[in-house]
Amino acid sequence: MPKPMAILHDARAAQGPPDQSDTLLEARAIAAAVRGLGFAPTIVPVGLDLAALERTLAQLAPAVAFNLVESLEGRGRLLHAVPALLESLDIPFTGCSSSALGLTSNKPLAKRLLVRAGIATPALFAAGAADGSWIVKSVWEHASLGLDDDSIVAAARVAQTIERRRVEHGGEWFAERFVPGRELNVALLAEHARPRVLPVAEIRFEAFPADKPRIVGYAAKWHAASFEYRNTPRSFAIEPELAARVGRLALDCWDLFGLDGYARVDFRVDERGEPWVLEVNANPCLSPDAGYAAALAEAGIEYSAALGDLIDAAFARSPASPPDR
Repeated sequence: MPKPMAILHDARAAQGPPDQSDTLLEARAIAAAVRGLGFAPTIVPVGLDLAALERTLAQLAPAVAFNLVESLEGRGRLLHAVPALLESLDIPFTGCSSSALGLTSNKPLAKRLLVRAGIATPALFAAGAADGSWIVKSVWEHASLGLDDDSIVAAARVAQTIERRRVEHGGEWFAERFVPGRELNVALLAEHARPRVLPVAEIRFEAFPADKPRIVGYAAKWHAASFEYRNTPRSFAIEPELAARVGRLALDCWDLFGLDGYARVDFRVDERGEPWVLEVNANPCLSPDAGYAAALAEAGIEYSAALGDLIDAAFARSPASPPDR
């Protein structure tokens, strides 16, 4: 008999912009795949009322939850709340713990921890910082929210740009040193004792004018008709030595933040070939057309098999005895 599974996502996804509504496609793809693994999935939209979620989970009595919650009501700083509830209820769930999600979702805090561990990451902007190029980002939100060509500014314009982004999008914003160069990302998948480093991907900047910043902004991810979307293809043709180096750094990040299940680490590689960690994504998108699925395909791992690995990792971490799968 199929075992019940709850697939959890932010309730706002149905009415949200593309970076949020994509979660519904992700949930449906996972639901279709896990049926073949012996589960009966129920897709559950989650809002700010965690008591209501607790009642829903009590009714469903899931053997495991698939956690796709990247925000609550569009607030990224709350993404750790749902896994914290699942932990308190002893319900096994996929992906990282609430503590790992909390640490990595606060980008400035994550950067300070990286620096303390000796892992290179672009410097945080502080008052009186030297001139040069700085890039303004959201503290909590992912999916390149608010990231465009105007995000790269001189030191004298950082405060003004942060305030403009706050007015436009809400939330907290910060700036870090902009590193010109290549954009790489490393997907990691839990396999028994150690995570597996999947093939390293590079986002190429093709036909970009010389004066156009080479960044993976919001348009490049979500606006299919835009120049940025059409001219930032993914490639796995990475030099073996560089791929091995960023793979080792990604594993260092896994250990530092206590990651589990799966994750993705984003890098910039400067003109000297030195890699810099931009972000540790502890809850990357699992849509079949997203970068993580592309890395799985490049590694020869079937999508459903990877989901099975995530479920196994959830059971392995849970204090409850895992059922046979």
